[in-house]
Formats: sequence, C-alpha cells, structure tokens
Amino acid sequence: MAVAFVSLIGLIALGLPIAFVLGLTATATTLVLKDVPLNVIAHHFFGGMNGFTIMAIPFFVLAGVIMEHGGLSRRIVDFASALVGWITGSLLMVSVSAATALAAMSGSGSADAVAVSSVMTPELRRRRYDIDFSSAIIACAGCLAQIIPPSIMMVLIAVANDLSIGALFLAGIIPGLLVVPGFFAICYLHARRGGPQYREVQPFSLRRLGETFLVAMPSLGMAVLITGGILGGLFTPTEAACVSVFYGLFVGMVVHRDLKVADLPKVFLRATSLSCGILLLIGTGTVFTYLIATADVPAAVEGFFKTFIASPVAFLLAVNAILMIACMFVETFPIILILSPVLVPIAISYGVDPVHFATVFVFNCAIGMITPPIGGVLFVVAAVAGRPIAAIARKIWSPWAVMTAVLLLITFVPDLVLTLPRAAGLHR
Repeated sequence: MAVAFVSLIGLIALGLPIAFVLGLTATATTLVLKDVPLNVIAHHFFGGMNGFTIMAIPFFVLAGVIMEHGGLSRRIVDFASALVGWITGSLLMVSVSAATALAAMSGSGSADAVAVSSVMTPELRRRRYDIDFSSAIIACAGCLAQIIPPSIMMVLIAVANDLSIGALFLAGIIPGLLVVPGFFAICYLHARRGGPQYREVQPFSLRRLGETFLVAMPSLGMAVLITGGILGGLFTPTEAACVSVFYGLFVGMVVHRDLKVADLPKVFLRATSLSCGILLLIGTGTVFTYLIATADVPAAVEGFFKTFIASPVAFLLAVNAILMIACMFVETFPIILILSPVLVPIAISYGVDPVHFATVFVFNCAIGMITPPIGGVLFVVAAVAGRPIAAIARKIWSPWAVMTAVLLLITFVPDLVLTLPRAAGLHR
C-alpha cells in the first residue's frame, strides 16, 4: 500500500479534485498489484453507485434544490421570524431557527446555508448587524443538515458500513437539537454586546405567528412526510426521498406557485450537477475502500490502536482528534468513504456501538464543514455575503466551540444518540 499512500498524498498536493485522486490512486495501486485484475476498478466503481439505497442521495439533493426555488425556504424563514423575531438579536435567532427547520428537509449543509443566507443577508445588512458573525452562525446552523435527518452523510456512512439508515436518521435528531440552545445563547450574548441595532425588535404577535405558520405548513410538511414515513414503515429512505421530490414539486408549483414549468430545467440541471459530484466520489471511494480491505489495512490499523490504546474512552478521544484534524484539510465525503470502513470495525472491537460511532463520525464531519482552511460551507456563505472568507473564519470559533462541546457530550453519553433508534425498534 506504499504506492497508494504516495499517490494519495502526491495527487492531493497537486490540487486534483478528490474524486480523481481516489480513482487514479486506485488505478496506480492495481497496476502495481499484479494479482488484482484491472477490471476490478470498473466493477467496483459501477457497483458502488449501483444500489437502491444510493438512489436516495440524488433525490434528496433534488428535493433540496426544489425547496430553494419553490419558495418553501422563504416561508419557513417567515415563520421563524414570527416565532423568535421579538428577542434581542432577533435576526440571528431567525437564521438559526430557519436553518434547523430546513435541516429536517434538505439533507445538505451547503443548500441550507445558501437558502438561509440568501434570504437573511440583505435584512441583516440593512439592520447593521455584524455580517461576518451573522454569516458564521448561518454556516454553523446550516451544518445541522448533516446531523438532523434526512442527512446525506448519514446515508453515505450507512451504505459504506452496512448500517441502518433509519436508525442513523433517528440517532442524529437529539445531537442536532442539542446544538440549537447553544447557538441561541451565543447569539443573544453577541446581541447584548453589539449595540442598539440588535435591540430593534418587533413585538410578538400571536396572530402573525398563526398566519405565518399556516402559510409555512405545506413546507414544514415535508419533514413530517420524510421522517414519519420512514418511522411508520410506509417508505424506505430511498422511497421517502422520491416522495419528497414530488411533494416539493406539488407545493412549489401548485400551493405556493413560485416554481414555474420554465424553471424546471434549471432545477434539474443544478440537482444533476450536485448529484454527479457526490456519485463520482462514491464510485471512486468504493474502489479505494476495496483496495484498502484487500491489503488488510483495517487489521493493521486495529493492531496499532490495540497496542497503544486500551480503553474505549481513549479510542473515542483519539478518533475525535484524528477526524478533527483530517476534516480541516480534506472534504467530508471522502473522509467518510476512506476512513469509516476502517474505523467502524475497530470501534466495534472496542465494544462501541456502530450506530453511536457513525453518528459521532458524521458530527465530526459536520464540524469540519465550518473549520478553516477547507470549511466548504464557509466559502458558500462568504460568497453570498460578499465577504472575505478570512473575515468570517475569525468569527466562527464561538459556534464552533458549541458544536465541539456537544460532540464531546454525545461521544461519552451514548444514550443521547441511541435512545430514539431503540425506542423505534430500529436498533438493539
């Protein structure tokens, strides 16, 4: 595997897209290993993408794009504004609330961040809020889409490690919601210190809350449809993703009438572009994972851990540290495809529940999406806000600390992760 390691590091250093890095590394390694036929690459590349469960990913991506173009996101923001718009620092609270609601529908942190930032940034700027801090909090709240179902990362790690998608979806609910009060607290403290513009609040109106809730009900119904359908046994996760697309089209075109027939080619093209990037990663990542297993790398890594780390607690701390560092420099999808098939069996050997470990793994990846220097979601919100990435990165550390505190909490209190899957009968 020396060839694989050298190729991997060298190609990453050259700045190649990670999907091509994995594919070229797998090809080079196969050419060196004479006992592995070259057609293995094509077989596992296609096999990695040719699964019923994998189909959930492009459909959830499409549902998220439809929400953005069909007016569903904007109505959820209006409802969040009526709900918390009377609190000091109201626009920050609205951003967090809207991102949390959207997380239960889109499955994509970037899509969430774009939707909330696009709607909120003009008003944040008009009210003279600190736009860098506001963008940072929107980026962090957007990452909740990777933890709260339907998370694309949860689907990916479930497929890569043969785990229950339904159990992982439920496992992410409590950890995701635990972050929200912490975000509210730092938003409130920031607003208290920020000046009079943060105290320009609208009075609470029960009538406005009711009106915006009624208007937002069709949009909020998507979260109920997805989660309720899976838990009720009506849909598999893939079927739920398909149903969410048709539901989003119905709400956007018939109920809200913001989505026109002429918009559909643009919507489908955008969703196809995003999905192809993810599927290409899955295909090349599957080949790379096969070669890792063939070279017995998991056994070697397990031997290393067993030699130097005796307890499950120390193992979990070490994995959190490794993932924190890795996610700073590598995109999260490749991290899941490369490291999770190696680490999940080792976690099981330490007596760590695989659903618990996978949730901790994904939570680390969600934090990585807002951690410089990569921090993909930071680049998204910086582009929408028209601000330098470095300016937003300087304000990221307080919400980052909240997410890290919750990560440590769920790492050492597994019941916070496993209670809902067990209650639903999806996990022992």
